[in-house]
Amino acid sequence: MFSRLLVSLAALRGFRADLAALALGALAAAALPPVHLIPVLLVSVPGLLALIDGAKSPAIAARRGWWFGLGHHVLGLYWITEAILFEAARFWWLVPLAVPAIAAALAVFIAVACAVARLAPVGWPRVLALAGAWVLMDLARQFVLTGFPWNLWGSDWEVPGAIGDVFIQPAAYVGVHGLTLMTLVLAATPALGSRWRIGGAAFLAAWAAFGIVRLHETTPVPTPLTVALLQGNVAQGQKFDQQLAVHIFRHYLDLAAQARTGVGNGALVEVWPETAFPGYLDYDDTARRIIEQVTNGAPSLVGSIRFDAQRRPRNSLFALLDGGAIADMYDKWHLVPFGEYIPDWLPLPIMVLPGNGFAPGPGPRTLHVPGLPPFGALICYEAIFSGQIVDRTNRPDWLVNVTNDAWFGNSSGPRQHLAAARMRAVEEGLPLVRAANTGISAAFDARGHELGRIGMLQTGSLSVTLPLPLPATLYARLGLWIPAIACLVALAFGFMARRSAARG
Repeated sequence: MFSRLLVSLAALRGFRADLAALALGALAAAALPPVHLIPVLLVSVPGLLALIDGAKSPAIAARRGWWFGLGHHVLGLYWITEAILFEAARFWWLVPLAVPAIAAALAVFIAVACAVARLAPVGWPRVLALAGAWVLMDLARQFVLTGFPWNLWGSDWEVPGAIGDVFIQPAAYVGVHGLTLMTLVLAATPALGSRWRIGGAAFLAAWAAFGIVRLHETTPVPTPLTVALLQGNVAQGQKFDQQLAVHIFRHYLDLAAQARTGVGNGALVEVWPETAFPGYLDYDDTARRIIEQVTNGAPSLVGSIRFDAQRRPRNSLFALLDGGAIADMYDKWHLVPFGEYIPDWLPLPIMVLPGNGFAPGPGPRTLHVPGLPPFGALICYEAIFSGQIVDRTNRPDWLVNVTNDAWFGNSSGPRQHLAAARMRAVEEGLPLVRAANTGISAAFDARGHELGRIGMLQTGSLSVTLPLPLPATLYARLGLWIPAIACLVALAFGFMARRSAARG
């Protein structure tokens, strides 16, 4: 029956084929977090391959791939509309346009992959060509036009709990892009016959066995440091209301005091979310002293906006010590286009900040704060950029991710953002703590196992004992080169089969 379905898909022409591709792409979105309905890929990927097989040219295959990508990304990115609705009075016209426009742009990358796959022979060579080209395009969209590596299929495996712990372990060697490559090849096996299905099942079992073994390797003893994550659950419409600034500050001070009480006299660091302080912390000596009085001198990592020497705003994380002294600070370097700045290549008036928006920081770096293990900071959006989050010349011992996901409401966006942060812990072999204004605050050990969380739309604090890092993983040492080389190998095998067939 399934074989007949694939034959029928291959026979489709014109808009019927396009609509089928659109539906298959939308179906594939159900595999993404937070739904994780991964078996749908066993239908959508073979279906896409059938449409490529039935295409008379690479151009037609590209068109069908574009429709697949459109359906996939419209459903995968619907949550972006939530952010626009906060400024609906000014940007109402973007509500029906933004997500389809972004999805249409991202679909081009899938279209290219499908065109490349059409050049390879039918069967396993085409599967390898599609998988290799697809992931190369994912790597490209991590950099092209500021980069937006969202909806990566490797994240499908980040199922909450033990199952996800098992299946994300190979990311320590191949990263999320390598998991995407493996996922595409596995999902294509129903289109290749019974022997390939058996082989795919065996590979999946080996994948699970590898994850189980790695999870049961010796775990370093935790440090004596307690990390307290604060989640204020301040509505986005209130965050920058100056009439509420004092109320918001007191709200976070109360959470900080509660966290301090729960720890007693042990070593503690408190982490406030992105822009949690409703003012300019570097200018406000009084506020810094109050924070440190409430925490009894414990170090605090506090998100706040600041202005640089050129009077450009920066999205920053401040490290405060006893007396409110600023021990170090980190400036977000991977800014959100149209949310924090307007890209030069598309100057549209769709942001609330005046002038040119935020200034970027210099890039990933390790902060050294007295009394704390050296750490790497990630502010919000930066957590989605695999292989670009750590200063490799000065490796940290842990990662601190602060974010504000209130923009996206109770949608899949904050949950997908959390999944991205979890994957970074596995890739780098570093424990990661995440403080969200609202969204999901959580802590993960260096293998991506969740240590605790504060759920969506909840107010509170979470205290965890900071785990030690693992030795640098293979992916931490080589980064994006690993999936890039794997993709080139897959493409080479796919096209070498074509040459062999031509010689025969």
